[in-house]
Amino acid sequence: MVKHELHDFRNFLYLAWDHLGLPPPTRIQYDIAEYLQNGPKRRVIEAFRGVGKSWITSAYVCHQLLLNPNSNILVVSASKQRSDDFSTFTLRMINEMPLLGHLKPTEDQRNSKVAFDVGPAKASHAPSVVSKGITSQITGSRADLIVADDVESLNNSATQTMRDKLTETMKEFDAVLKPGGHIVVLGTPQTESSIYTYMPERGFEVRIWPARYPSSMQRKGYGDKLAPALITELDTDPDINGKPTDPDRFDHEDLLEREASYGRTGFNLQFMLDSSLSDQGRYPLKLGDLIVMSINSSQGPEKPVWGASKENVIQDLPNVGLPGDRYYGPITVIDGAWADYTGSVMAIDPSGRGADETAYAVVKMLNGNLYVTDAGGLPGGYSEETLEALCKIAKKEKVNMLRIEANFGDGMFTQLLKPVLKKIYPCSIEEVKHTTQKEKRIIDTLEPVMSAHKLVFDRKVVQHDYDSTRSMPPEKALRYQLMYQMSRITKHRGSLAHDDRLDVLAMAVSYWTEQMAQDAEQSMRDRKDQKLRDQLENFMDHAVGRKPNPLTWT
Repeated sequence: MVKHELHDFRNFLYLAWDHLGLPPPTRIQYDIAEYLQNGPKRRVIEAFRGVGKSWITSAYVCHQLLLNPNSNILVVSASKQRSDDFSTFTLRMINEMPLLGHLKPTEDQRNSKVAFDVGPAKASHAPSVVSKGITSQITGSRADLIVADDVESLNNSATQTMRDKLTETMKEFDAVLKPGGHIVVLGTPQTESSIYTYMPERGFEVRIWPARYPSSMQRKGYGDKLAPALITELDTDPDINGKPTDPDRFDHEDLLEREASYGRTGFNLQFMLDSSLSDQGRYPLKLGDLIVMSINSSQGPEKPVWGASKENVIQDLPNVGLPGDRYYGPITVIDGAWADYTGSVMAIDPSGRGADETAYAVVKMLNGNLYVTDAGGLPGGYSEETLEALCKIAKKEKVNMLRIEANFGDGMFTQLLKPVLKKIYPCSIEEVKHTTQKEKRIIDTLEPVMSAHKLVFDRKVVQHDYDSTRSMPPEKALRYQLMYQMSRITKHRGSLAHDDRLDVLAMAVSYWTEQMAQDAEQSMRDRKDQKLRDQLENFMDHAVGRKPNPLTWT
């Protein structure tokens, strides 16, 4: 018989934490526990990374089995390993915690990390607890409680196609759930277009616990999803906005360090659980403004025409942009004319001591349009292999000018590159130093060109950008991709954890925009001079009855 006071999960959680040698649960952890116990049948818990929501829910599973040993519980995660870790921890709690001793599986019961029974459970086809990966076959199971623990990961949610597939897979939960059963979804948004954002449309209630008290503007983004306890505290004392909600877990200094590490966008997702897209203006660069098509290194279409029609949506390229932001091919190429590019520039941002990657981008000019024929990143910093690889790209792309970021290393990279370049592909080099804020400089360079639909990307560049990070850990891969950086940059300092690929693209584009500005100024001067000549000619004709001498203007 379970003691009356243990019917409250919060009391059980205190005992579980004490058994594990942990400090008493924090205020936020108790609040999550209360929602786990008394929330609606379909509930989503979004809490900042590191709050311990998986451990709390594992304790909740033990508590459910304590109250009703005949419960059947299904644990699903993005990977089979993670769901197994969840069930293993749950089984360990049962085996080690004296209060749960009677729940230990008997010799004739299932007893593994994949599936186990509890001692008092009646014979059943379904284990007391079973763990599965989200991609495994879950239909055929039966469950009173489904725990979906971080089913969304960077591996399965990077593109819209992946997110659509994940959403469809989660619909199978309804075929597994017993009448009157509950579904608990634990998650941290991985992208601004997280599937958790759209769970209310499927009848789920979403409850959010951010790491900091939100500002009034941020509260509007959360809507009715913000934890009521936090709302009450904010209404009582509005001055607490920006302060840690759970200082026992993460104090102000700790959160600042994590924000610097994750970047503003990553921190907003992982710790503030802010996946709101209500403020579209904060992401000024739209992938949908690009023209994406097959081009080559020597020639491009003279007049590609952009258009956002359904017929021109590109479906077969991985898209890491925000929801609704699509790649478009050209409506038409006027007269079908192709011509040689009038120039080719390659920008390089050295990585320094090989800590990250050396980013590069090749941008070419034709009839006022700019064409990106190659872009990416190379490991190795100042290594001979990296230098040679860059020179070979320059040769393949018939580059006329190399632009090198000189802010790092006092021009050392340029000096190392020159002899290699002389041997493989001699061409002009100029160093570029920047003094303005990087984010503003990048946006100010790219936004006018993109919004005018004058930036054309080779399809191969888009595909290569996505494929080039596959060897990286999932938590890093997206951040290093050019197209991800392009769609997530804001004018806030530090909005991106990595921006090297986007920065070199802006460096290459800025060369041509500066050239175009100079050409435009020269054209204006030429037109002004011609106008003066016309006026003088007219004056001379009327005043003295003759044309001026074009050599002396007399």
